[in-house]
Order: sequence, then structure tokens, then C-alpha cells
Amino acid sequence: MAVLELDRIVLGGTARTRDDAIREAGAALVAAGAVEPAYVDAMFDRENTVSTYMGNYLAIPHGTNDAKDSIKSSALSIIRYDEPIDWDGNEVRFVVGIAGLNNEHLEILSKLAIVFSEEDEVQKLLDAGSAQEVYTLLGDVNED
Repeated sequence: MAVLELDRIVLGGTARTRDDAIREAGAALVAAGAVEPAYVDAMFDRENTVSTYMGNYLAIPHGTNDAKDSIKSSALSIIRYDEPIDWDGNEVRFVVGIAGLNNEHLEILSKLAIVFSEEDEVQKLLDAGSAQEVYTLLGDVNED
């Protein structure tokens, strides 16, 4: 199974707050069968310890190490918001829920960081008109 599937990319997310955005990204991971619902609670535990805001409109909420047993498979969910969400004083337009088996999330995070470190790439993701375009722009996350 690929880490990122087309059905886990949502353009026009409905959340208006940081907490609702975490729930939205977490729910997509649960719906994909990648994590148990307890993992979403651990995403809040992580956020309350350290912000998952990464810069360039990106937040990557993920669970704590204690939630490892709640992960069934490595997966991503990507939610894009038309209006920025206030993430502890920072503007976020992309919330990427992540779950990684056996520390696979570290490699996935590094691939995401490369894309989101380039303002031109972020603009392409903002301008993308379909989930397929976003999928194509982020396709490297599925490569070994």
C-alpha cells in the first residue's frame, strides 16, 4: 500500500481551528484503516507538547511515541484549506496527518520537508486544481 493515496487528499478542508484540523487529518487516517482512533488523541498529546507547525503554511500533526501500537500501516492524509488556519499564531493552509510504522515517518517527513521548503513548490500546491495534481506534486513520498 502506498503511503499517500488519492482518496486521502482533500482540497477545501472544512476545519476553521487548529484542533478541528487535527481531527480532520486524523479522521482521514482512521478512515483509511492506517490508525486506530486512539492515535488521533495522541496527535493532540503531541501538539500540546510541541507545535507541529513547520513553516510555509504547513503543519504535520502526528502521534506521540506512546501511540505506536495504534498504527496499523504508514500513511499520510493531506488537507488543504482555502482560508488560513491560525496555528498558534502561524498561518497554515496544509495539514498533513502522518502515521509511520517502524520510524518510516522520518523518511516521509524528510521528503515532505524538501517539497515544502521551496516556495515555488508550495505555490504549485496552493494553485493545484485537483487532488490528482497535488498527488502528482507529492508523488515522491511513495517512492522507496
